[in-house]
Amino acid sequence: MYLLEQILNGVCQGMIYALMAIGYSTIVGVTGLVTFAYGEVVMIGAFAAYYCFEFFGAHLVPALLAGFLMAGLGGVVIHKVCYEHFFDAPRHISLICTIGMSMLLKNLAQILFGSQVKGMPTFFGGRFVSLGGIRISFLQLLIFGLVIGLSAALSIFLNRTRTGMTLRSVSQDKKAAALVGIDVERSTLTGNVLGCALGGVGGVLLGIYYGTIVPTMGGAVGMKAFSASVLGGLTDVAGAAIGGLLIGICENIGIMFMTTGLRDAIAFVFLILVLLVKPQGLFGRKGGIKL
Repeated sequence: MYLLEQILNGVCQGMIYALMAIGYSTIVGVTGLVTFAYGEVVMIGAFAAYYCFEFFGAHLVPALLAGFLMAGLGGVVIHKVCYEHFFDAPRHISLICTIGMSMLLKNLAQILFGSQVKGMPTFFGGRFVSLGGIRISFLQLLIFGLVIGLSAALSIFLNRTRTGMTLRSVSQDKKAAALVGIDVERSTLTGNVLGCALGGVGGVLLGIYYGTIVPTMGGAVGMKAFSASVLGGLTDVAGAAIGGLLIGICENIGIMFMTTGLRDAIAFVFLILVLLVKPQGLFGRKGGIKL
């Protein structure tokens, strides 16, 4: 029974990682560039929710919207500084720029928010439902529903709307898209903002789930989103979601046999083992965004 509960916790945690990885894969798929400032965007979303709770009370919907919007705004800044002028430059230029942006945002956050750990409010008073002797908290049910809902909404957006299909065209071939009159610069901005906004929601859920946030949280969180995305093939959205779930489950099963201090190491060891067998990731394919 304990094993089943740990798997359930891993699935819930993995759902949050999956949402962040979906956002990361959306960014890479549309821009064609890897970012190392994504963890700080997740952190911005978490702190936007924290101050929303502080000023307006423990209301979840406004906090989620605040995280979505502020992380999206962070995506605009990152795009303007790190991507807009470097699409035709060697890829390592924008990569180095995102590393610098990550360090800048992390230090600004510590100056503005302080370096202390911030507590997030609790929801549902610890209530849960019991299925076959396994307790599932209302918070876990909320996370399941919200992540599935946002993933479905993203799929509909990318497949059924003109803007979404434009993003997919740009992700496949930027030069061809430009030749048929698509505004590639605007599309890459939209994709980056959308991916960052999803990461911001992931940051809110992560903060609520663990109960605390800290300005330096972006490093580990960003690497897990990157790892989940790489596991799924980097630009495969569905694969990234599966990668996030696998990392969450591996972490929670791993801490049954090791100390919780090794939680992060477990995820990265799993990533290395998978890449040794399949360097392109579990679902890696050539091309742009895959659903």
